[in-house]
Amino acid sequence: MSKRVVIGTHNKKKGVELAEMLGPYGLEVATLDDFPTALDVVEDGDTFAANARLKATQQAVHLGEWVLADDSGIEIDALKGAPGIYSARFAGEQATDEDNNRLLLEKLGDLPPEKRGARYYCHVTLANPTGKVRAESHATCRGIIRREPVGANGFGYDPLFEVREYHRTFGELGPAVKRALSHRSRAMRAIVPKLVALISA
Repeated sequence: MSKRVVIGTHNKKKGVELAEMLGPYGLEVATLDDFPTALDVVEDGDTFAANARLKATQQAVHLGEWVLADDSGIEIDALKGAPGIYSARFAGEQATDEDNNRLLLEKLGDLPPEKRGARYYCHVTLANPTGKVRAESHATCRGIIRREPVGANGFGYDPLFEVREYHRTFGELGPAVKRALSHRSRAMRAIVPKLVALISA
């Protein structure tokens, strides 16, 4: 019997990123694009964890599938943790990545590099087909915000987010390095053993 997990996203780049990580375990990976009736879950939680749980549990019950959902975003030190859970809609409900990046640069203005500290945060939740949370993890990745976007890889704030150890943005580093370092990859690596054990059981 097929062992399937549905990744609770319509974001194709995010889906590919997570599917590549789960592929070696013999699990069939689907995304919400494979389910025309997938819910449009209202993310009205007040934390990344709350939103990840909403997306995983509601979708799992609706689809009758194991669902792995994450909520992630960027927290800027100088903005007291903003945009945080509003990262995807920082510049408005219909904002593009470019809109959000432009607003972030406007808000940081001419702050020097030492005051442009930031972290990406990710919370991952796995729910079974009855909607029960079976595993969770979270992780972060620290960096600084560049004065202008560099690189065409990734999505979201990746062209602005410089990983300190590499002096390059996620937009420059490419998918292989991002898989090794990113907040989402770290959170996923922490949950994968539990996920494999639970779905295979």
